Amino acid sequence: MPDAAELTRVLRAAGLRVTRPRLAVLDAVHAQPHADTETVIVAARAGVGAVSHQAVYDVLRTLTDAGLVRRIQPQGSVARYEARVGDDHHHLVCRSCGTISDVDGAIQETPCLGPPGGTGFLVDSAEVFYWGRCRSCATTPPTTPVPDRNAPERGTQWQ
Repeated sequence: MPDAAELTRVLRAAGLRVTRPRLAVLDAVHAQPHADTETVIVAARAGVGAVSHQAVYDVLRTLTDAGLVRRIQPQGSVARYEARVGDDHHHLVCRSCGTISDVDGAIQETPCLGPPGGTGFLVDSAEVFYWGRCRSCATTPPTTPVPDRNAPERGTQWQ
């Protein structure tokens, strides 16, 4: 995990002003991959003291726009943030506990991950979520019904 000097260098290299809230939020995202906004807020406040919800939202947007943080949002989940950027990795999502893990993208061309020919799109990245149950949850019976991924999405929170 990068230290404060490295985070400062990263912010400056991206052309961003170095502020205590930006350092605290970037540190929180590095420390807790796939953290939701509330988790980032708690961690940022632990690092710098008083910082408003709006300030954290603004910093997350700035860091995302600068390419220093990646925002993901699995279906039915709030937005999550991670510091692993610059590659086309994908995510494993546990249907039972909600744990999200990184998985490297397919190295070889995988037909199901690209659009069919003739779409007119020049694809530069793909976002893939693999759904299932993590090792821990797979050893116990599910306590809640498994969501139907084909059902319309309801109650999505925009952040």
